[in-house]
Amino acid sequence: MMKSMTGFGRATASGEKRDYTVEIRSVNGRYFDCSVRLPRDLLVLEERVRGFVRDQAQSRGKIDVTVSFDRRPGASCARAIDSDFVRDYLASLYRLRDEFGLADDITVTRVAAEPGVFLSSEETVDPDAEWKTLLPALSEACRVHTAMRETEGKKIAADLTNKLGFVSECVETIAGRSEENIGSFREKFENRLRQILSDERITPDENRILTECAIYADRVAIDEEIVRLKSHITAFSEIAGEAAPSGKKLDFLMQEMNREINTVGSKCADAGIARLVVTVKNELEKIREQIQNIE
Repeated sequence: MMKSMTGFGRATASGEKRDYTVEIRSVNGRYFDCSVRLPRDLLVLEERVRGFVRDQAQSRGKIDVTVSFDRRPGASCARAIDSDFVRDYLASLYRLRDEFGLADDITVTRVAAEPGVFLSSEETVDPDAEWKTLLPALSEACRVHTAMRETEGKKIAADLTNKLGFVSECVETIAGRSEENIGSFREKFENRLRQILSDERITPDENRILTECAIYADRVAIDEEIVRLKSHITAFSEIAGEAAPSGKKLDFLMQEMNREINTVGSKCADAGIARLVVTVKNELEKIREQIQNIE
């Protein structure tokens, strides 16, 4: 199933002393880039969270995971002052004041608001126990996040199907028009070649004329490109229906389709085909832009 790389998920879980909230936001990106924000005393769980999100939520994209908590009513939290931290912090503030001549507005409230001033007894938490409490919220946030990406993916898939169908119709029209024109192109080329030989009073060599006409016909023929384009269109539909992430495969396939249609454009000598080539290239560019948001 096609999934968008853009999504959001939020969930909560309650522990003995804390109520956890997990939020997951993601946007498109070429690689897996997961940023995890955790409370200071849960930083030890960062790799577990990142690995879980990679396995359960998304294999690539820019992902932000934020974990916060509220203390449950009645949960005590003994605090102690980190004297060394406060001493260094105040020394830095005084140096800043004196060096730049700033007003001295250092107060207890301002200092106490600085993270790291107080040490909590909860800083010696049991990582495994906290992980068990956090995991349900993380799992549910991933589920909601994935559901949103699947919904967006269905919309993208429907749009791509319509665009690809239009491209397929244009390719069929190009193929038909090419078959109609190839005979007339060869006839015009042969007549022009005979006219040049006649003007130069050169006796035409019928075998050489046939050879040159065949070479010209082969040069302007686009049969191989049309066959490959049709094959790529079929492959696109097959890859898009795979359960595994398909964004990178589809992006590569779009490069191949662009290469083929560019070759068709360089070979064609018909104004109608040239217009269709421009139309197809424009539609392929729209498809490519959509694919950038597919996992």
